[in-house]
This record gives sequence, C-alpha cells and structure tokens, in this order.
Amino acid sequence: MRIVVVGSSNTDLVISTPRLPSPGETVAGGPLLRYGGGKGANQAVAAARAGARVTFVGARGDDDFGTAATAALRREGIDLTHFTVRRGAGSGVALIIVGGKTRENQITIARSANDLLLPVDVTRASSSIAKAGAVVAQLEVPLAAVTQAATLARRHRVPFILNPAPVRKLPASLLRQVSVVVPNEHEAALLTGERDPKRAAKKLLAIGCGAVVITLGAKGALIADSSGMRTIPAPRVKPVDTVGAGDCFTGWLATGIAEGLALNEAATRAAIAASLSVTRAGAQASMPKRREVLASS
Repeated sequence: MRIVVVGSSNTDLVISTPRLPSPGETVAGGPLLRYGGGKGANQAVAAARAGARVTFVGARGDDDFGTAATAALRREGIDLTHFTVRRGAGSGVALIIVGGKTRENQITIARSANDLLLPVDVTRASSSIAKAGAVVAQLEVPLAAVTQAATLARRHRVPFILNPAPVRKLPASLLRQVSVVVPNEHEAALLTGERDPKRAAKKLLAIGCGAVVITLGAKGALIADSSGMRTIPAPRVKPVDTVGAGDCFTGWLATGIAEGLALNEAATRAAIAASLSVTRAGAQASMPKRREVLASS
C-alpha cells in the first residue's frame, strides 16, 4: 500500500469558543492550542496510520514551524524526500476557531511556502508515483502542481484521488483525469452549480470523473460511479472537533483503494475512521490507527 500525497503542510493555531463569531464580533475563547495540520499533511498522516507507506510532496519554509512539521511527519514514518525547503518563505499556518454544540470550525490560511510548490517538485517524485497504489492531492497548493500530479498518475496508470478543497472552479481537463473526486456537499455545489448532492454527483460523472464520493458529515457519504448511486452511513458519535475529519476520510479512502478494496468498502472504512477522528482534538493528532478502525468495523 504505497501512496503519494501532493499537498500542503500547515501549523494549526486553534481556539475553542462557545459559538462561532459573526462578522465583526469578538467572542472569548479558551487557550491557544497548536497542532500539526494542512490538508496534504493531514491526509498523509491519516494514510500512514491506516497502514500505507506514504511519500509526501510539499514545500515548507526555513523556520521553526517548518522544522516542527518535518519532525512530526517523520515520526509517522512518512517519506519526506520531496518535502522541499523554500528559503526565505514562511511555512504554512492556519488560524482556526472551533465552536458551538456541533464543534464546527472557521479556518483561514496564511500565504506561505505551500503556494510555491512547483510542477517540477512533483515531477521529481515521479518514480514514487510510478510505484504507488494511489496518488492524492488537494487545492491548498498551486493548481499547476495538482495538474502535474494528475498527469503523472495517469501516465503510470495509478488512481488519482482529488479532494477539491479549498474549493475553486476547476478545468474539465483536470477533472477528466480524476479517478475519484472527494468533495463535501458545499464543495460539490460550488464545483457544479447543483445544490442537491445527487445532481452534483451526476454532473461530475458527466464531466469525466471516474467516481464521486461526496462526504455528508454525520449523514455519511454519497457514492456515485458507473454502477449507480448509493449512500453509506456514518457511525453516530459526540463530536469534539471536526477539523481534519474530511482529510481523515480522504486518507483512509485512498489507502483502501491502494489496498484493492471496492469503493463501497473503502468508503465505509473511511467513514468509520472519520467518525473516530471527530471525537478527538486536533487534525493530525486525531487520526485513528488501523487497529482502532478495524476494531470498530
């Protein structure tokens, strides 16, 4: 189970509040907490804890945040050969507020070395991509780097999994190279103009995506592919922190695909993993290990 993750690395600075603030409002919260984050790094950690051998392709600054992020990923056993240092650039930082009974979140991300990841950085990892069972990307790095990852994955006949977040309009030429696209309901609506998840899924298939898995939060996930459309449930849990839940799902889904599982089975296991992750604080810190998920299956 070899996986290549092309994406971002951030340090998450988190404050928990009784409720999320409205525009212009100040809400008193708890202490400032610091966690490893970034959608790419989160998905790499999720896949590593799921049992995959993970190579991470990304960029960081030559600062304390980048040094700490490198050490944390290395402790997970992730190959960091292609985690490039951009001298003079800052490492990724995300400011996160978690609040309300459902523990939803608001996130803003600083411009950083993540924005300097180049297609050539991805090309340098082509030998790892050729040996992978899946390649995963998100949209916290430049679209040119994501497109190069998709191109190399197709060239080597490796499934390419795209988590289109933060969401933006994407060219059909990229979506046609996607084996499995994994948006949430909001992202699926913005990608397609369809607010209904089933209609959004149909549109993504019509554009050319091989399969669609739309995460529905506590309602589970909607799967659509050439065999039809179906919904898988999510276990009921009491959420503590939803930050990183989608990344957990994507990392576990990619691991299942690399493992040779059917899409339904891989998504079901990913939903169990994500449900476990929301019962814990932090993004990378909350990712469950393989034995926990299999015990809950």
